[in-house]
Amino acid sequence: MANFAFWKSALTTVPSISKDEWHGLDLISRWLLATRASVLIMTAFSAIIAVVLAYLFDTFDIINFSVAFVGLIFAHASNNLINDLVDYKKGVDKNNYFRSLYGVQLLEHNYTSTKTFYKYIAVSLIIASISGLFLIFRTDIITTAFFVSGLIFLIFYTWPFKYIGLGEIVVLLVWGPLMIGGTYYVTTSGSWNWDVVYIALLYAIGPTTVFLGKHTDKLKEYLKKKVYTLPVILKEKSSRYFTMSLWIIQYAMIGYYVYENNAWPLLITLLAIPKLIFTFKVFGQPRPTEKPENNQTGWPLYLVSYAFIYNRLFSMLFFVGLLGSLVMVKMGII
Repeated sequence: MANFAFWKSALTTVPSISKDEWHGLDLISRWLLATRASVLIMTAFSAIIAVVLAYLFDTFDIINFSVAFVGLIFAHASNNLINDLVDYKKGVDKNNYFRSLYGVQLLEHNYTSTKTFYKYIAVSLIIASISGLFLIFRTDIITTAFFVSGLIFLIFYTWPFKYIGLGEIVVLLVWGPLMIGGTYYVTTSGSWNWDVVYIALLYAIGPTTVFLGKHTDKLKEYLKKKVYTLPVILKEKSSRYFTMSLWIIQYAMIGYYVYENNAWPLLITLLAIPKLIFTFKVFGQPRPTEKPENNQTGWPLYLVSYAFIYNRLFSMLFFVGLLGSLVMVKMGII
């Protein structure tokens, strides 16, 4: 029987459940938990931003957009599954490792078999691949480049990209030009616009900072396992300040775009500054080695939680600003 309450929980948090509770879940609930569905909102935002831009700059095909949306969600889900599988195979999650502390690692905790886990990956990849092939058929050969690039990043993000300091760069490219630019391209049936690429990169800084927060949280564990993410290379303090600098760059990019295009509705993102200041205070201090009192971040998650909460607010305001720009343009006000 469908467990709607658990679906909601899995889409907003990373639920911690017992093995008995796992076996009592319906299939969709299991898939949502296995794929860490709560982070899929960042991908959903990318797709939705693309369709707003498509309507703002061009026309859009609702069928292509719908298929692209489904494909992106299942591609991201596939990546999360592959990430957990590779980490399990390489022994990264052994001995009560970080990932196993803040949420269930299905393979490490023996909630399911490797065979069943492969089925989750296969189904998710098949749906994502069918969506991509359908869009290639509906558009042109350039969509193939988006499809192949996405497939390469999806499969090889966990290894080798994440192991050699390129994982965060991949995130920037995937959540920006690839997701937003690619969705825009297929939604407009083959149109390209460099303003879309600019906005895509601006937005993608947000998800990138979330990953930087997570990888900084896991810095010591990654170093022990020889997973050389960017924070491992930069060290903790430099990583925290680098993350903060990206948020500043994000606002600078908004200011430039507003100035050049009179897109003043995007200034609504300034409402996120109080939350940014609070997040800066967190990132400006060394990460605690033990759980702080009254901590609500799901320890040992810490920096990533604050980055995610801030990014969620900024992304929502950014989306509202884009909608406002769309309305103003269509009304001939700007």
